[in-house]
Amino acid sequence: MSKRQLAMVMDLNKCIGCQTCTVSCKTQWTNRNGREYMYWNNVETKPGDGYPKKWEDMGGGFDERGQLRDGHVPSRSSEYGTPWDYNLNELDSGKLLEAQQKLQVGPNWDEDQGKGDFPNSYYFYLPRICNHCSNPGCLAACPRGAIFKRDQDGIVLVDHDRCEGLRYCIAGCPYKKIYFNPKLFKSEKCIFCFPRIEKGLPPACAHQCVGRIRFVGYLDDEESQVYKLVHKYKVALPLHAEYGTVPNVFYVPPLPGPPKYDAFGKPVAGSERIPLEYLESLFGPDTKASLAVLEKEMAKRKAGKTSELMDILIAYKHSDMFRIDAPKPTASVGTDLIQIGKKAERSPA
Repeated sequence: MSKRQLAMVMDLNKCIGCQTCTVSCKTQWTNRNGREYMYWNNVETKPGDGYPKKWEDMGGGFDERGQLRDGHVPSRSSEYGTPWDYNLNELDSGKLLEAQQKLQVGPNWDEDQGKGDFPNSYYFYLPRICNHCSNPGCLAACPRGAIFKRDQDGIVLVDHDRCEGLRYCIAGCPYKKIYFNPKLFKSEKCIFCFPRIEKGLPPACAHQCVGRIRFVGYLDDEESQVYKLVHKYKVALPLHAEYGTVPNVFYVPPLPGPPKYDAFGKPVAGSERIPLEYLESLFGPDTKASLAVLEKEMAKRKAGKTSELMDILIAYKHSDMFRIDAPKPTASVGTDLIQIGKKAERSPA
């Protein structure tokens, strides 16, 4: 266990699926050198297959006995998809369209599809990064001890001096948020922008989020908004806690939305557009209680009363969303990902 744990909370009621977070991560970390297909941050449409395709069915994590479950390593062809470049001349001639028609999968392949029949269809957006788990499946699966948690903030990193590209970590991660770099023959993943953290700055995905859905702070800091959302109001929940990895990225679940409509276009009293059962399959049995707190606090604000929770979630002041200590780096930090893991202080597994 690390001395402290840095965490992130995302409010799904405010995510508009603009992918600004994805682009900020992509341009900073994974736009070249074998990382082109990697999306350390991606925003999925739920219900949907996600990225890689059907990652929720690929195993990994731990069973009820605490034993590591068997996991599947996604393939580039059928589950990630091969990245491509757009060419204006090919687009004009129709050649690009012919090539695209042969593709079967890729990032955001099912964006905005959702489920349900008109007029009662529904979907919502689910941004995903590495959860920087307290009990990482990737760490447990690596036979080389190449994955570790930083002692000062709990960020999970890969030591490239130890990594031999065996890919057991990918199988062991139930969220499939570790990727294999075919050029380096190493595993790579979200680093929670630790070079920014060490300078007192939030991760790029959080800082650039136009919807202000992301809060960053330490779970033991009672003044942080992360602490209040997770522990005080208990409205922020982990994704698939049943995987047993104890994730440190939390979500404020989406409200059920407008009621369903009958065949005559009239609202059906007491109906839920987004089924509670589906939300519970993602965020667990505490989802109903979380939604009840949200609805109660929203009602207070509508009645003209004060609500600390609503003030937090509205995020009036951008800087208040991030309470990040700036520990002195143990060594100079560069942006060369090959060196990541060498220059971070290690915590014993």
